[in-house]
Amino acid sequence: MLVMLTGATGFVGANLLDVLLERGFQVRCFVRDETLARSFLPKEDVELFLGDVRDLEALERCARGCRVIFHTAADYRLWVPDPENMYATNVQGTKNVLEAARRAKVERVVYTSSVGALGIPKDGSPGTEDTPVSLEDMVGHYKRSKFLAEREALTSAREGLDVVVVNPSTPIGPKDRKPTPTGRIIVDFLRGRMVAYLDTGLNIVHVRDVAEGHILAMERGRKGEKYILGNQNLTLREIFGLLEAISGRKAPRVRLPRWPILLLAYVLEGVSRVTRREPPIPLDGVRMAAKKMFFDPSKAIRELGLPQTPVRQALAESVAWFRDNGYAP
Repeated sequence: MLVMLTGATGFVGANLLDVLLERGFQVRCFVRDETLARSFLPKEDVELFLGDVRDLEALERCARGCRVIFHTAADYRLWVPDPENMYATNVQGTKNVLEAARRAKVERVVYTSSVGALGIPKDGSPGTEDTPVSLEDMVGHYKRSKFLAEREALTSAREGLDVVVVNPSTPIGPKDRKPTPTGRIIVDFLRGRMVAYLDTGLNIVHVRDVAEGHILAMERGRKGEKYILGNQNLTLREIFGLLEAISGRKAPRVRLPRWPILLLAYVLEGVSRVTRREPPIPLDGVRMAAKKMFFDPSKAIRELGLPQTPVRQALAESVAWFRDNGYAP
């Protein structure tokens, strides 16, 4: 089966590409940077198609003949000097992919959203695919853009296009090349830069399970449905405890109150607006930490058969990959 994949050089996309090739799929990768793609992607097993998700005509040409589109490409940053570019990629780019799928008569689109586009109950219980949420609840441009893009995907499903939405939680594992904001936390921990922690939490999942979840969504997902691709809810202190056991690095013991960090983040945000350089502590990241990002993946486990690789294994493989590739000593 010939499938189209956007975002193959990204964290989730790269791992999804590996699984697709292992399963015998023919993969056409829609990539923006040919040099980067040829550096990281298999040289013989994939077909490269150059273009930008903001270019509808290029997307349509790439989609022709493909039975399925996996749209994982996104601008994932907690701070951006120009938010318009993020919305152009994440929202308009998604609209373009959906329209290209219609024109090319693609059988199914699997759209990669984020748990960041979902709601979190006020009582602290884990969020689900059906937790009420609105655009006003979204913190920062990344979450807003993913919320709006997910809405476009669900609207297309209601209008007849076969779309399934997956919402990865916090993937951990190999090939986090940028790295992602979460990967940066692990790298900073391994470099001994984490001297304290905030009282927050995340749902951690092995990136390989997320990749498997995309294929399961293609095979078993219901049109117009959302599926949380997650695993275990852990506080940041618990995550650091696991990293200590895995890496030998001491976990921070001091819990910081949120308000001084928030104040510092506001100051650094002001500096970054002048310098146009990313702040060491993104304001949106601190604002997001006000709530524990806990989610319930039981729907994906029940309906898709989502794998649940132990989180300790995911963290161990992430630590090994960062060390092996020179990100940390």
